[in-house]
Amino acid sequence: MPGRARTHVPLPEGITDAALRDLVSYSMKRAFNAMQADMLRALAPFDLRLMTFAALSLISENPGLRPSQLADGLAVERGNLVGILDALAARNLIDRIPCPVDGRAQTLHLTEAGVAVLARARQAARAQDSRMVDVLDPDALATLLSALAKIEEHARTRA
Repeated sequence: MPGRARTHVPLPEGITDAALRDLVSYSMKRAFNAMQADMLRALAPFDLRLMTFAALSLISENPGLRPSQLADGLAVERGNLVGILDALAARNLIDRIPCPVDGRAQTLHLTEAGVAVLARARQAARAQDSRMVDVLDPDALATLLSALAKIEEHARTRA
């Protein structure tokens, strides 16, 4: 489907990417593609994709979040968020409630069904995540997470 992230595809036999492997961004993308494919499979039973799972997670952690805040938190265009919220609302996973301070604005809340789906999806996501990083000892995993956070923060301050 156009515009969708490509899942992990091994290199064809006889093709090497050694010249690219010293680029952190390339190696991160290859690792992400591999993990994304497994995460999509883990979330499929809940009819969730990475973005809808992330949206439910942020709404759960921040009840009353406004759509504009959610878009910023997910790093997506506000216009693109409308379809995501419509789909979640159609499945009765979220409620859009008028903001008590500004009646024109909406706040986002999980429904009981949303809480239940998210709880099961989180279990599946955590299990998948653990399977993907079980090759790392706890210190290496902590170092990886710390390094990724530093790269993200550095990129944000340079923007």
